[in-house]
Formats: sequence, C-alpha cells, structure tokens
Amino acid sequence: MIHLPVLIADLGLILAAAGVITLLFKKIKQPLVLGYIIAGLLVGPHIKIIPTVSDYKSITIWGEIGVIFLLFSLGLEFSFKKLVKVGGSSSITAIVKVLFIILCGYLIGIAMGWNNMDSIFLGGIISISSTMITIKAFEELGIKHKKFAGLVFGVLIVEDLVAILLLVLFSTMAVSQQSAGPEMIKSILKLSFFLVLWFLGGIFLIPTFLKATKKLMNDETMLVVSLALCLVMVLLADKAGFSPALGAFIMGSILAETTQAERIEHLTKSVKDLFAAVFFVSVGMLINPTVLIEYALPILFITLVIIFGKILFTTLGALLAGQPLKTAVQAGMSLAQIGEFSFIIATLGVSLKVTSEFLYPIAVAAAAITTFTTPYLIKLSEPFYKFLNNRLPEKWLDAIDRYSSGTAGITTLSDWRILLRSYMFNTIIHAVIIISIILLAARFLNPFIANQLDFGSNSTIISVIVSFILMSPFLWALSIRRIQKTAYSHLWLNKRYTRGPLIAIEVFRILLGIFFVGFLMYEFFETWIAAMIALTLVVLVMIIFSRKLQSFYNKLETRFILNLNARENRTPNILPWDTHLTEITVAPESELVGKTLVDLKIREQYGVNIAMIERGKINISTPNRDERLYPYDKLLIIGTDDQLANIKPLFEGIVDETLISIPMEDMSLQKVIINSKSPVFGQTIRDSGIREQTQGLVVGIERNGERILNPDSNLIFENGDIVWIVGNNKKIPELLK
Repeated sequence: MIHLPVLIADLGLILAAAGVITLLFKKIKQPLVLGYIIAGLLVGPHIKIIPTVSDYKSITIWGEIGVIFLLFSLGLEFSFKKLVKVGGSSSITAIVKVLFIILCGYLIGIAMGWNNMDSIFLGGIISISSTMITIKAFEELGIKHKKFAGLVFGVLIVEDLVAILLLVLFSTMAVSQQSAGPEMIKSILKLSFFLVLWFLGGIFLIPTFLKATKKLMNDETMLVVSLALCLVMVLLADKAGFSPALGAFIMGSILAETTQAERIEHLTKSVKDLFAAVFFVSVGMLINPTVLIEYALPILFITLVIIFGKILFTTLGALLAGQPLKTAVQAGMSLAQIGEFSFIIATLGVSLKVTSEFLYPIAVAAAAITTFTTPYLIKLSEPFYKFLNNRLPEKWLDAIDRYSSGTAGITTLSDWRILLRSYMFNTIIHAVIIISIILLAARFLNPFIANQLDFGSNSTIISVIVSFILMSPFLWALSIRRIQKTAYSHLWLNKRYTRGPLIAIEVFRILLGIFFVGFLMYEFFETWIAAMIALTLVVLVMIIFSRKLQSFYNKLETRFILNLNARENRTPNILPWDTHLTEITVAPESELVGKTLVDLKIREQYGVNIAMIERGKINISTPNRDERLYPYDKLLIIGTDDQLANIKPLFEGIVDETLISIPMEDMSLQKVIINSKSPVFGQTIRDSGIREQTQGLVVGIERNGERILNPDSNLIFENGDIVWIVGNNKKIPELLK
C-alpha cells in the first residue's frame, strides 16, 4: 500500500475545511477571509472536534507562499505610478492616520503593561486598513463610482507602501531588539535605494520584454512568465536582505505599469486565491480560544480604538488635506478596519520570536470584528455626516468650507520649486543607477573576469572600462544635462540675485559626478596616483563625447517614458471640478445595445459625457453622435456621483424573463413523423408556428431517404417527413400530435 505524504493529507484537510466554511459564509453573505480564519481555528491544534493538521511546519511554508502571492496581487493593484498620482490629499490623510494610530497602539500596549516590542507591533498591526475588505465592501454596496471612493483608494495605496516600510523597520528592530536610530535610518535608506533601482530596471526591461514576446504569449505562457518574474524578484529581495514578500509586492507593482496588467491579474487570480486561502487558514490555526477568552477585555478595547480612532484620525487627516466634511467622514468610516497586512505584521513578530503569544490571536480577533462592522459603518457614513452637519457650530462648518475651497485652488508651483524638485529626482535616480553599476562591477564583474575568463591582472582595467561605459550616459545626465529649461531661464534672466544659487547648483552637480567617478576608481585601484590619472582621463572622455552620450541617454529616457506611460495613455485626463471618471460595461441585455449616441441622448437626459469607448482592442476617443453601442463595450463616463449612480442601471439592463422561461432540463431533441392529419402538414416551416409556439428549431428533415440539415424556412412539410426539432419537450407534442 502506497503511503500518502502527510503534507498532502494536511493540505486536503485544510482545503476541505475552508471549502465547507466559506460556502456557509457565502450563503450568509459574510467576508470569505473570516471564513478561512474560522476554518483554520477548527483544523488547528486547539480544537479537537474534527481531525487536525499534523505537520505544522509544512503548512507554514504553504502560508509563506500564500503571503508571496497575496502581496503579488496587491502589488498589481498598487503601482508606483498610482502612488505619484494620488496627490497630496491621500498622502496627508494616510500619514496622519497611520502616525496617530501607531502612537495610540503603542500607548495602549504600555498602559496594559505590555513590553516595548509588543506595544510597537500592536501600533503597526492596527494602523493599516484592509484593501481587500474595503474594495469588497464597496463592490457589494455599489459605491465604487462615488467621489469619496477615490480618496479611500488613494489612502489604501499609500498605506500599502507604509506597510512595506513597517515590515522592514520592524525586522530591523527585531534583530537589534531596540529602536536604534542609526539602524532605522540605514534600513530606510537601503529600502529606498533598492525600491528606486528595482522600479527603474523593472519599468525599462519588463514592458519591453512583454511587448517583444506578445505574439508568443498565450494564457498559459503569460501565467508561467508572470509567476516566474514574481519568484525571481522574491529571490532578489531575499539576497538583498529583505522579506521575500517585499519582492513579490515590488514585481506586482512593476507589472501593474504594463499594458498587460489586467490580463496578468486575471490569470494569477486563481493561484492567488488558492494560496491566500491557505495563508488565512494558517492564520486561524495559530489562534488559541483560551487566549481569546483570557484577553477578551483588551480585544474589545483595541477593537474600539481601531474603529473610533481610525474614523477620527482619517477624518482629521482628510480635513487637513482640504477635503470637504462629507468626503472626510465617508472616508473615515470606510477605513475603520484592519486586514491582510495586519496579519502579515503579526506573523512577522511570531516568526522572529519578538512578540508575546497573546498578541497574534488578539490581532486576528480585532480584524474579525472590524471586518463585520465595515459594511455597516460605510452605510452609516452619510447619515452620520448629516448628523454632524446639523450639530456642529455654523462657524466650524464655514471654516471647513473656506479651507477646503482655498486648498483646492492651490495648483501653481514657483520656478524654484519646479527646478529643485526636478534636480532632486534627477540626482536620486542617477545616483542610484551609478552606485549599483559600480557595486555590481566590483562585487561580481571583476571576480568573474579574473577567475572565469582568466584575464588575471588585466581584469581590473577591463572592469573599469566596462563600468565606465555603462555609467557614462547616467554621469552625463547627473552632471551636465540641462533640466527644466524654462524655469531655469526665468530664474536666470528675471532675477539676477538667483544666479549665485544656480551656479552653485551646477557646480555641485559636476562635483557629484566627479565624486562618483572617484568612487569607481577607489573600488578598483590601490594607489591614489593611478586613481587620479584614471579620473582625469575619464573626465576628458566625458567632455569629448558629450553629444553622443546625450543622444544615447535620450533614447534610453524615451524608452523608459514610453514604458511608464503605456498603460496610462489609454485613459485620458479630463476631469473638471467635482466630476470624476468611471468605467461602465454595456450588458448584453441592456436596452442601449445597437442604438446610436444621438438616439440615446445620454448627455441631455442624465448630464454625463462619454469620453471613450473601449471595444476589444479598439479605443474610440470622444465618440461621435452616430457611434453605436455593442455588448461588452467599456465606456469611460464623466459625471458626478449622483449622475453616475442614476445612469448605471441603464447600462446594466433588465433581464427579460420571457426569454429564459424554459429550464435547460426541458430542452431536448425530438423526432416527429408528419402525416396528412398533422397540424403542420402542407405548411412551410416559417408558417407552421413551431418556433413561436414551442420555442423550438427545426434542425433536420428526413425525406425519401435524403437528410436535409438546417432546412430552408420556406420548405413545405410533406406526408412521411421525419422532422427533428430542438425545443421544449412539453410543448412540441402538443403542437404536432
């Protein structure tokens, strides 16, 4: 008898429990994540009612794989481009909320007598809201089109990056067992360096690769390639000393910038769902019910802090960011929960063995309660706003309105601000690229040339030459390239007293370039004389070949910008005032199908504009009045919350029950023999009424040994015809008997 491996048996038990519990939760319309956690509790070691998992180490590995694919999918929804575009409102709201909640969590832990590390981890756990739960709640309530939803999604994007930063910082603190300032700063700088490097390299290489192999990419190969890219980045993150989950998140965010993002998200969804289910089940397995009973009061208190604290500080942050009171309150009540990142931070504390055993189940219990309350809080957000609007002093409301209107008008930037911001980004980006080239050449290229290619002492010279060739376009961009010419000219010509700072900036750029060249020489040459000679030669080469470097760099920059904006260019930026853009799909059963825009009069009746129609691979921008709508057309529509809510049912349509009145089990293929007494004898197929009365189709006729497939509708039934009809097996005999 073949012995079944324990891992397979445990996995079968986990999925069976998850399947049964989640079917029940689907029936009662509760979040599936909560069902997975309860399934894990049932098959865990603390409840013996049903068989339990025996090999916990293997399940932990499955759970880690689940975290990787979960963060990969979150990265696909994240994208660094979205982070840049969320603007100041979302960033300010998220930062205010996270900082205050972390502080509250820490103070609560200290007040309850917990140690320093437990308190810090508690603050991190309760600070991050759940992207999955919020989006799911918005979909179920049908409010994704509302304007405040845009602010909520922006806050969630910022919080995802903050959560990644917290994972790195908490890992550093766990290793050093203290919140040492230098270690924290070093970790932040290291994370920032690799984030910039991976983002630049990923955006330059991966969209180009996907575009070149597009014709070879069917669904199967796209799935394999996407998961391979994810795991390669996981390995790179691990080699760099970061969490593997960080690598998965970064690769997801890079792929989110490509035109294949939606396709990859669709193909990997099943893989993510499977392993995420195993992860959430493994979360439930670590819960000890006795701990929940023992810490019932702290759980209740922490849950109240999560709900009321997040409502308060999110609303406060949104108001500081210049949002109206209604938007701020709705956003605050939408983000009053914790979720997947909270579990991951709690899991980190357990795996590093720096948090107490009680913290993990407390976090899970608080997450479960806030998951339940989220939909109800979202529904109550508008009534609560009306309550505040009626109760707050008139002076406060006027002040909020004036502040919101005032911040909305701040859109211009000074020339100095434009120039300094551009110089800052230029310096950071090219410094990261140059440093990475130097370190890669010193750590990997030089040993490879010396040992594998057997060049001996010449390996140093070859490595320096190769490194400098790779660095030179970026050195030119760092030190010589002119940035923001218009702003620079304004400052140089219009304000003479600004010429000194401008000259100082240019000198600093040149010195920085010389410093990096010196850093290259320092890595490879042992004597300062050799390094100075090489440095002089390098600077001369830079000056002589300046134009060629400019041309080559421009090509690199053009390719990068095209890759970066490829997905964005499909959606226009055309949003005035308080309107926003939403995507609505034309349902096949909609009454709009087949009609022209001029006939529909959508703008006249509903006050909205159709900006674009996406039909398969065809994009029709600003469609003309004679354009028709077809099933599954995706329309980008500009309008307000109320206008979009009113028009949405029109596109979804109403199913005509008379068209689907025949159950599938009543449909069958039947044989009928025509004789002279048959009701349809001597009639054509069209005039016989078979289609209308039986909802059937004549698919074949046998006549004098000849078979006629799908006969013409003008064919006349004759005596002895054997007719084959597909239709309602109850109505056909009544018509033809």
